[in-house]
Amino acid sequence: MAPWLTIVGIGEDGFSGLGKQARRALLHAARVFGSPRQLDLLPHCLKAERLTWSSPFSLAPVLALRGEPVCVLASGDPMFYGVGASLARQVAADELNVISAPSSCALAAARLGWPLQEVVIVSVVARPLAQLNAHLYSGQRLLVLSNDGNSPAAIAALLRQRGFGPSQLHVLEHLGGSAERHLQGSANDWQDGAVADLNLVAIECRADANAVCLSPLAGLPDNAFQHDGQITKRDVRAITLARLAPQPGELLWDVGAGSGSIGIEWMRAHPACRALAIEADDGRQQLIELNRDALGVPGLQLVRGRAPEALHGLERPDAIFIGGGVTVPGVLEHCWEHLRPGGRLVANAVTLQSEVRLMEWRERHGGELTRIHVAQAQPLGGFDTWRQALPITLLDAIKHA
Repeated sequence: MAPWLTIVGIGEDGFSGLGKQARRALLHAARVFGSPRQLDLLPHCLKAERLTWSSPFSLAPVLALRGEPVCVLASGDPMFYGVGASLARQVAADELNVISAPSSCALAAARLGWPLQEVVIVSVVARPLAQLNAHLYSGQRLLVLSNDGNSPAAIAALLRQRGFGPSQLHVLEHLGGSAERHLQGSANDWQDGAVADLNLVAIECRADANAVCLSPLAGLPDNAFQHDGQITKRDVRAITLARLAPQPGELLWDVGAGSGSIGIEWMRAHPACRALAIEADDGRQQLIELNRDALGVPGLQLVRGRAPEALHGLERPDAIFIGGGVTVPGVLEHCWEHLRPGGRLVANAVTLQSEVRLMEWRERHGGELTRIHVAQAQPLGGFDTWRQALPITLLDAIKHA
C-alpha cells in the first residue's frame, strides 16, 4: 500500500516554515489532525477538514481512516517523543510518510552552543519529575522537555533539594517562533515567574559542597536508601548486580524486595531497564516508593503481595533476584518456571536453612554457588580489628532453552 498517512513536523514558524513536500501533503490531504495550537498555524486556504485530538487522547480516529489521504501535525520532529513514534507502532513503515522539522532539543542546542551528542535529554511531559534524580552529576548538561509553565520552578526546587542549587537554568520558550524568549539564572535564585507552557529547560548541573553525588554504577552506599535494616548490603549488592547482568530493555523480578535496592540499581543501569519489586510488608512498600523516586527510577513497579501468590499473572522476566523467601514453598520453582529462556536467576541465602535449600535446588537445576565474606575495620579499644559480616551464599543460574 502506498503511504496514506503523512506526519508533518511543524515548528513555531508555522506553515511558512514548511518545505514544499510538507506543504503539498497538507494541500492534498482530506483531513488534518492536530492540537488546536498546531491547527491554528495553518492558512485558511487549506481545504482539508481540521480535526483536534480527542480527550482522552486516542489514535483510533486516525487509524479508522486507513487508506484515505490523512495528515497529522506534530511539534518539530514527530519521531522524537512525538505522535509519530506512537503511530509508527501501529502503521507499517511503507504506509507512513514522516516529514520532520528541527526538534526543540536541536534548536535549544543550537541556541546554547551545546554539542547535542554530549547532552542528556529527559522528558517530563506527563512523566514524574523524579526521574531527573538519576541524571544529576556535576558537569552534566541536561535538556528537559517541560510538561507546562510550572515545570521550570519545580525543576529548580528539585535541584535545590538535591544539593544542585548552583546549577544554571536556561528556559527557552516558543523556540523557532516570533515569540521566542530565553530566561536564565541559577536554581538557587530562580523565581516563580510566568513561563509559557511551551518551553524547554536546559540545565548545567553544578553541585554544592554538601551535595550527595551518587555513581551510576552498582553498589550505592547503604545510606543512599531508606531502609529498616533489611537491605542487601553495598558490597554484596554490587556482586549480585554483576551476576544479574542487566541489559537494555530487560525486565527484573525483585522478589522479597525489602527496600527495593536491587530493583532500583537494576533500573539505574540503563534507562530502558524495567523492574517489578514484589513486597508484602506495608512499611517496606513505602520505603520502596520513597527510594525509587529519590534515586531517579519512578517507573519501578511495586507489586504488593507475597511470593509465590503475588507472582501469578506477571510479565515473564529476563532476570530474577530472590533476596527473601528462598525457603518459602514454591517460590524458587515458580520463579524458575516463569523465567525466560536464557534468563538469569540469582538468590542470596544467609541462614543455614536457606543455604541448604539453594544447594538442593542446584543439584536438580545446575548453576554456581559462591560464598561471599565481607569484613570491615572497626575500633577495638585503642586498636582496630576486622568485624565479619554474616557470610552470604549466592546462587547464580542461567535457564537454558
